[in-house]
Amino acid sequence: MIIETAQRTRQTSEYYFSVKLAEVRKLVAEGHDVINLGIGNPDMMPSEETLQALTEAARKPLAHGYQPYVGTQNFRNAIAEYYYRTYGVTLNSNSEILPLIGSKEGITHISLTFLDPGDEVLVPELGYPAYRAVSQMVGAVVKEYPLQEENNWEPDWEAMKSLVTPKTKLMWMNYPHMPTGAAASVALFERAVAFAKENRILLCHDNPYSLVLNKKAPISLLSVKGAKEVAIELNSMSKSHNMAGWRLGWIAADQAYINAILKIKSNVDSGMFWALQEAAVAALGNTDQWHAERNAVYQGRLEAAEAFLNLFGCTWDRMQEGMFLWGKLPDSVSSAEALVNDLLVNKHVFITPGFIFGPKGQRYIRLSLCMPKERIWEAVARIQSGTTKIVE
Repeated sequence: MIIETAQRTRQTSEYYFSVKLAEVRKLVAEGHDVINLGIGNPDMMPSEETLQALTEAARKPLAHGYQPYVGTQNFRNAIAEYYYRTYGVTLNSNSEILPLIGSKEGITHISLTFLDPGDEVLVPELGYPAYRAVSQMVGAVVKEYPLQEENNWEPDWEAMKSLVTPKTKLMWMNYPHMPTGAAASVALFERAVAFAKENRILLCHDNPYSLVLNKKAPISLLSVKGAKEVAIELNSMSKSHNMAGWRLGWIAADQAYINAILKIKSNVDSGMFWALQEAAVAALGNTDQWHAERNAVYQGRLEAAEAFLNLFGCTWDRMQEGMFLWGKLPDSVSSAEALVNDLLVNKHVFITPGFIFGPKGQRYIRLSLCMPKERIWEAVARIQSGTTKIVE
């Protein structure tokens, strides 16, 4: 290169899945049949109404021009209706919703909007790697907060008190939790909002999994009284509506937060394809029955994934929610990384090591349910056909 890269590129590394999937593609190119249980990439189709709406909208002459930075009114109205119907939360579609090109974009916009170099960010010791990576890219100081495995992987609120300083500005959280599958609860969200108020911290909640294998009615952080004063919620259609490649999400928050984020967003992107937004409107109208049918499919896959974990003597919480299964390795397995590499090379089965989500995940593996149950059972059969090197 004729110039050096920016300092931020030396503070972060290429995303784990970007690197590992290159290995998977190489094996596939060599003719191997790789069963990918690593990625949370929904394989089922969006609803038929969604696809029909996309096709019809894309044929309209005005569909292909620039669209509003704040999304279409129709899309924002549909999000507001969805939030009220699903979570019982009232949002003003004109001022409290900001559509995004996927919620991952929102992590970047929020960080650029509210963090200066040297500001401190609280991230869970197990969580989506982007929380840490983006915080570091904008020059913030990352502080990991502890999660209590014995208490449904909830934050250790007492321990967190010692982490807060006058420079602490933002806290990331995510329930149903990824990767552990720990469920959300009203009590948890009430405690989080209280903590944010006590310490004058902006609470950012990432909520993409609330409709996937949920054991009870889905919950939004914004349903807690006073949450809008201190909290922003990200949501997405990737997991819940089988639209990961469409890149459709949003921020829900008080108008002051939305307006601040819009200053950044409007200088970074130029809106979203109109036909995608029209299709999203249709998807947000999917019936409860549609979601129940998809969850029934995931349940069948979950049973196969549990059989997979049993092969290695793993333990897991059967109350997990979301589209993954988080398993704890026994002492007989030397390491998660060794297991993952051995399975990929020798069995052509790819799973995710827990350490990529944080140091506390060293003795865990994560299985994705985004694969037909027949393929998961095939992975089980492959492993049963011979002893893996990492099991003593």
